[in-house]
Amino acid sequence: MKKVIKRVSVLFLVIGTLYCVQSCKNKNENSNSDYQSVADFAFKEKLSDYGFFIGKLKDLKSNEGILSYKLNSALFTDYALKDRFIVVPKGTKMKYTSSGVLDFPNGTILIKNFAYTNTDHQKIMIETRLLAKNPKDKKWYVMNYLWNKEQTDAVKHISGANIPITLLDEENNIVSTTYKVPNTNDCKRCHVNQAVLTPIGPKAMNLNNVVSGENQLGKWADSGYLQGLPEITKVPVLPNWEDEDTYDLNQRARAYLDINCAHCHTKGGDAFNTGLFLEYGQNEKSVVGIMKEPVSAGGGANGLNFDIVPGNASESILYNRMDSTVPGTAMPELGRSVKHKEGIKLIHDWIQSMK
Repeated sequence: MKKVIKRVSVLFLVIGTLYCVQSCKNKNENSNSDYQSVADFAFKEKLSDYGFFIGKLKDLKSNEGILSYKLNSALFTDYALKDRFIVVPKGTKMKYTSSGVLDFPNGTILIKNFAYTNTDHQKIMIETRLLAKNPKDKKWYVMNYLWNKEQTDAVKHISGANIPITLLDEENNIVSTTYKVPNTNDCKRCHVNQAVLTPIGPKAMNLNNVVSGENQLGKWADSGYLQGLPEITKVPVLPNWEDEDTYDLNQRARAYLDINCAHCHTKGGDAFNTGLFLEYGQNEKSVVGIMKEPVSAGGGANGLNFDIVPGNASESILYNRMDSTVPGTAMPELGRSVKHKEGIKLIHDWIQSMK
């Protein structure tokens, strides 16, 4: 009997050893498990350490279980090319709430990669930003990763950076500028509402679009990544500000202001004290800026009297601040060093169309 027990004990010891060896081997061969664990979250030193992508890192070929996503209207950042992904931990789902907001599960990581097109029409990586929901305190935290010159990896970078670049804009015009990688506190200024860090872009209405012939939110629901989604026709839509065929001038301009300005110009946002609120659903004319006197613009108003003067863009503070790159005047204050010609024209035409 003792021999039998001894043999069984040895057998279990061997099985346990083999399991441990195989587990360690699997972890080394595929770090996929790292990003899917919600325990003991901490930002890693290098982007490659997470296992988000397979193959060459710069190709951004997402690993299994990582969702790429597309926005209807996106924030302008010096004509940067942006690739966006959501990491949803295994065994969890995003939730669509009655207010139309997505509730992301603990352990979620939002990935946003920034790149530019150089004069040789090559895609050059600049930075990758992570917004992670820590399962311990259920709060969001941000971290930036700066890509190396070899384009092989990105390293954790807290203090920000100024990077001289020469890029091609949407019309293939050559633009030379100094791209500003924000420090983590800069990121917080835009992402904080009511003293709570929160995502900006991936709102349900900004994700309600068709990708490869299928509704993006509907696909996530069908694939088990999203629960509580109502009939898609009942989900609000933020217009694509570039889509002139589907949306009118007012809808496009308001969508542009929502994604580029409303994260600060909203109740609880960084620009709350201005009284200028630019959410897409905001209907009160004075609150949107029409014939509204500035509260705290200071020298940024350049002597002008109203945020928006109907039919007169040149006399409107909002338009003039968008059409500037001078620190203290330019709006948005962060995230750009060059003028967004297409966005400026849109807001100009919108103001001119007002009666």
